[in-house]
Amino acid sequence: MAMEADAKSKERFLVTAGLPYANGPIHLGHLVEYIQADIFVRFLRLSGKNVVYVCGDDTHGTPIELAAAKEKIAPEQLIAKYYAGHMEDFASFFVDFDIYHSTNSPENKFYSDFFFEKLKEEKLIYERLVELTYCNNCSRYLPDRYVKGKCPKCSADGQYGDQCEKCNSTYQPVDLVEPHCAICSSAPVRKQSLHYFFRLSSFSQRLQQWLEPHQDIQQDVKNFVMGWIKSGLQDWDISRDGPYFGFKIPGELNKYYYVWLDAPIGYIAATEKYSREKLGQTATAAYWRNPDARIIHFIGKDIIYFHLLFWPAMLMGVGINLPSGLVVHGHLTINGEKMSKSRGNFLMAKDYLAVPGHEPEFLRFYYASHLVKAISDINLDFEDFKAAVNNDLVSNIANFVHRAMVFVSNNFDSRLGDIGADEKLFLQQLQPKYEAVLKHYSSYNFKEAVKGILEISSIGNRYFQDNQPWQLVKTDRKRCHRIVTAAANIAKDMALLSLPILPKYSEKVLRLFGLECPGGLGFGEIGRHVTGRKIQQPRIIFAPIEETIRLATAFPASLKVGKVEEITEHPDADKLFVLKVDVGNDKQIQLVAGLRPYYKKDELLGKKIVVVSNLKHARLRGFESHGMLLAADDGKRVVVVSPQQSEPGDAVFPEGSDAAEAAGEKQLNIEEFYKLGLKVKDEAVVYGGKPLRTAREIISVDAEDDAVVR
Repeated sequence: MAMEADAKSKERFLVTAGLPYANGPIHLGHLVEYIQADIFVRFLRLSGKNVVYVCGDDTHGTPIELAAAKEKIAPEQLIAKYYAGHMEDFASFFVDFDIYHSTNSPENKFYSDFFFEKLKEEKLIYERLVELTYCNNCSRYLPDRYVKGKCPKCSADGQYGDQCEKCNSTYQPVDLVEPHCAICSSAPVRKQSLHYFFRLSSFSQRLQQWLEPHQDIQQDVKNFVMGWIKSGLQDWDISRDGPYFGFKIPGELNKYYYVWLDAPIGYIAATEKYSREKLGQTATAAYWRNPDARIIHFIGKDIIYFHLLFWPAMLMGVGINLPSGLVVHGHLTINGEKMSKSRGNFLMAKDYLAVPGHEPEFLRFYYASHLVKAISDINLDFEDFKAAVNNDLVSNIANFVHRAMVFVSNNFDSRLGDIGADEKLFLQQLQPKYEAVLKHYSSYNFKEAVKGILEISSIGNRYFQDNQPWQLVKTDRKRCHRIVTAAANIAKDMALLSLPILPKYSEKVLRLFGLECPGGLGFGEIGRHVTGRKIQQPRIIFAPIEETIRLATAFPASLKVGKVEEITEHPDADKLFVLKVDVGNDKQIQLVAGLRPYYKKDELLGKKIVVVSNLKHARLRGFESHGMLLAADDGKRVVVVSPQQSEPGDAVFPEGSDAAEAAGEKQLNIEEFYKLGLKVKDEAVVYGGKPLRTAREIISVDAEDDAVVR
């Protein structure tokens, strides 16, 4: 975009999406928001608007510091790794940012200090002694994400010290019930420290006056926020004690900005980098203090509190533009369930792309088909996904476009004809439907926009079918040429309408007409008839999905490391041993195992084993067996699975799962356990292709590949 054009344009749009945290790859849940915002940005751009799409990685906080320490690299190396991965994932799904920056940048440091100093000058920041959670075992204060316990509002267990994921309440770490250190699990103590606070409580009236008449915030979101305001806003602790990866507060030796202070400021920092490099202006002059600028945030429902209370209050405090619009979406569920590693449905962007035939635009289309301006969750059901792609996108939209263009190519030497009066009248009747689609885009109602495009495609298909050009070409070539030219123009207009959702597909269709994207092409071309022009040879762009993602079922077995403390020979069975096994936490269980043909007693005594602890108890020749131990059997040799580095009580789970979530609760019978299909691969015990492990090691066994583990 040229600087001269930017300078002359008055109305400017700045669109942001929430900053992904730099501690893991982009997953399918993330992509909902970035695709949603990208569709809207493309709509604005095709409407002739001056728009910039900014984003960047959220890089600060204790989780980054600890993750880097675990990998034995500097935090800067960790965030650089994920930055590159995020850029690759976004590009794979055609999410096209004008600038993708980082909160660990000089621009963000500058604006974080600016906000802090300005708010302090306005007496909106003050110091106060606070009582914090402190872990004597780790010798450190525990930031909110590193203390866990029960929510003080709804009693949900396993919540972090800043916000409840169940009821969305916010609180301080010391408010947690039955807290424990998330690093070492020990109970923390309380210790005082001098912290900086932002006077959020003084903004209640101003926030209410801004929020209530706001036309571009969902009513259900307003209701949430008004409830918080009316219940009384608490001042916000904006500092953290070291060690902490982030920006040090000016004049302090060991205090840092809380990550949620500098994270939203990252929007301004990214704008600053873009504005300086592309426009020769500051971010504030170009957008954040420009009265002609409209700032629109796309966020998930889990960060409403921060974006509709803290963030606008900070902007009010320093005199910077407030958001003109906030679009809040719900979470993504997979096949009706919350994304979870233990359920096997926590899918990364790359997992989707690894499936043959899974085009990136198929996911964009499916998300768009479900996106409305509401905070309801979106369910990615893979059977529904396959049906929507095959029936709506491929068989309806793509099929109509292809059959119209192929007919012109095969029967009229790839040249479009004229459009007569009857055809013009028919095409004019479609104009209100085109306008309705654009209106739905403008109101963030992409679901209805997709419905509108599908309806137009169905009309085009019916028009083509009713006129039977394959017959008409034999009796009235001129009229046939006019009809298929009209059909081709519907295909062209549909491609223009689909550009925000299906950018690459639509560009390929438009190139058949000699229309290039980008290059000034926009919605103004809709309804302009293309006639008498040679078209390119069409080809099939989208093929139906044959197979889609098949999710692994949750791991139902509860496996623990045990240690054989006692062993005796069964008095009434030549093949059985009776073992007393330590399974941690001062608990001992009895197992009966058919190992006498393969092991001597002294070979098993003191040996670490893996125990199935949720197997239904059985009585074998008069002795109770409260589970079973795992051994690899290749038909010739039986080898007990024996961890080396783990300790009794350690959980055993498939790699990539969460140990706590993966422990099966339901009791299994022996047949159900055998159906899990545990086997040996490269000396590791694997389930569904993933090795079993503890927090300390991969579970290995000296056995041949494909040996059955039971």
